[in-house]
Amino acid sequence: MKLARLGPVGGEIPVRIDGDTVLDLRGIITDFDGESLSPESLRAIAAAHPPVLEGASELRIGAPVVRPSAIICIGMNYAAHAAESGSKPPTSPIMFLKTPNTLSGPHDPVDIPKLSTKTDWEVELGIVIGSRALYLDSPADSAAHIAGYLLANDLSERTFQIEESGGQWSKGKSSPGFSPLGPWLVTADEIDPGSLRLRSWVNGEPRQDSSTADLIFDVDFIVWHLSQYLALEPGDVVLTGTPEGVALSGRFPYLTSGDVVEVEIEGLGRQRQVFGQA
Repeated sequence: MKLARLGPVGGEIPVRIDGDTVLDLRGIITDFDGESLSPESLRAIAAAHPPVLEGASELRIGAPVVRPSAIICIGMNYAAHAAESGSKPPTSPIMFLKTPNTLSGPHDPVDIPKLSTKTDWEVELGIVIGSRALYLDSPADSAAHIAGYLLANDLSERTFQIEESGGQWSKGKSSPGFSPLGPWLVTADEIDPGSLRLRSWVNGEPRQDSSTADLIFDVDFIVWHLSQYLALEPGDVVLTGTPEGVALSGRFPYLTSGDVVEVEIEGLGRQRQVFGQA
């Protein structure tokens, strides 16, 4: 299933997208929060016959999930990106956090932070948790806890992240609007997370072009590994890392006001953000 949220900020409507038809789910769920992403709820949504949402094409697209308890990120999870960052590939997943209030819609404008000189883009595959995962026995147990997948742009301010971080990355990851998600959440039964093409463009010029086949730590390993240290709650979002081709590499300029960033993952849609100055 393809699930989305349409409408103004704070007034989004949960919908199911069936081909060219958009179905209004308000009679079934209130929103795509943790409870609505459980296996039982997803089965009910799939079996339902909700009405068509008229005028859907005119509505803003919001982030496909609302109020995650955490946005958990894995850093340097593609060997080539680790190399362009000046680091060796990690031997254990690097974890950092983004604040949940960084969530934004896939086409919402983004402000470059006031003190920023190094705002960067990062196309990433996002995992959405459907049921609580804690102390899983093996990576083979992870799939049962995944509701689906989505496209994310893990926006980053590199000065805040590296030079002013105090040793932690989250300061450079948590500015308003720095987690555009969507346009859809696609349920796990329709996606092979191990073989998806990821791409990004800045002002129409290609930047990143890779595949999740190049992940150092795959989706099942990430969920299992994280569950040894923290509880992944329904509705949480896990971002799995970005491939090479970002401004941090030194090959491309950082973003400035007026720049347009587009990111895409096959099967998970495309985003477009216009950047302004805060």
